[in-house]
Amino acid sequence: MATRSTRSYEDLKAAKSEASQRFLVPAKVRIFMAYAAATHPTLNVVGVGIGQKISDGKVTGQHCVRFYVARKLPKSALSGDALLPTKLDGVVTDVIETGVFKALGPGIKQAQSKLRPVQPGCSVGFEFPPPDDKYIMAGTLGALVELDGDYYMLSNNHVLADENQLKIGAAIFQPGLLDGGKAPADRVATLAKFRKLKKSGNSIDAAIAKFTNNKLASKKFVNGVVLKSTSPIAAVEKMQVHKMGRTTGYTRGVIDDISADVKVGYEKGDFTFNDQIIIRGSASASFSDSGDSGSLIVDRTSGKATGLLFAGSDSYTIANHIEPVLKAFGITLVK
Repeated sequence: MATRSTRSYEDLKAAKSEASQRFLVPAKVRIFMAYAAATHPTLNVVGVGIGQKISDGKVTGQHCVRFYVARKLPKSALSGDALLPTKLDGVVTDVIETGVFKALGPGIKQAQSKLRPVQPGCSVGFEFPPPDDKYIMAGTLGALVELDGDYYMLSNNHVLADENQLKIGAAIFQPGLLDGGKAPADRVATLAKFRKLKKSGNSIDAAIAKFTNNKLASKKFVNGVVLKSTSPIAAVEKMQVHKMGRTTGYTRGVIDDISADVKVGYEKGDFTFNDQIIIRGSASASFSDSGDSGSLIVDRTSGKATGLLFAGSDSYTIANHIEPVLKAFGITLVK
């Protein structure tokens, strides 16, 4: 990681916290989205983090507080009260266009097939209860985990528990019903635990489902990713990572930020998360897309897990740090 310059990391965190409180304001749950564009900072800011300042398209090496915005406009188009501050308590800031962050629900690319045994990186999902049972969905099984000798699948709350809506014991299918899974024939697990999503102050979007039979589960990923250790590794800036997801398959990326506070759009409204990982795809390729939620993020050098993918935009991906996910459920990764 590059040497932090100008101000201490404590100063950066304090300034980031101030910026989050001022500008990262969750919108109220809405039935319809008003179709208008606005430049008001509390509407345009979708995240606040810490990273290296970019000037004229080049990384400067100077760490700053970053404002992630849905759309970056030229200063000439903005009034004074619409401009974000260039400094916070003496800490330099930067503005980066990311687009709107959204939970990565079902997509339509690269539908995954039925796999027995079930492998990490494949399509999984729940069945919507009535009256929404006309809809179908799919997400990604991130990793095989163990608890008290039994095997579970690890993914997101919104992939396995429908954003807090499902009851413990709800059926989980492989592949997800959007990808051709059939209920009840393709039930492979039941919802066991999930961390409830709140309007603000979230640290993880995670859930586990218990396999109906340990023999149904495989520790081998569908393609590309190999987990070399059951111990996680802390995310750091510039870490080279990869993942296997239901929609975009195997992709590589680099970590840009390890402490971003972000506002993420879900079916049930906007939720804010603290201290998240932000990942940028390698070269010009996107690291993830809708349907990749739940994918395990793995450090390419050590082969250790570092994050759990749950949201993103067209350009950036957001992941939970993996250690609090594992601690929340008392689970161990299986390799």
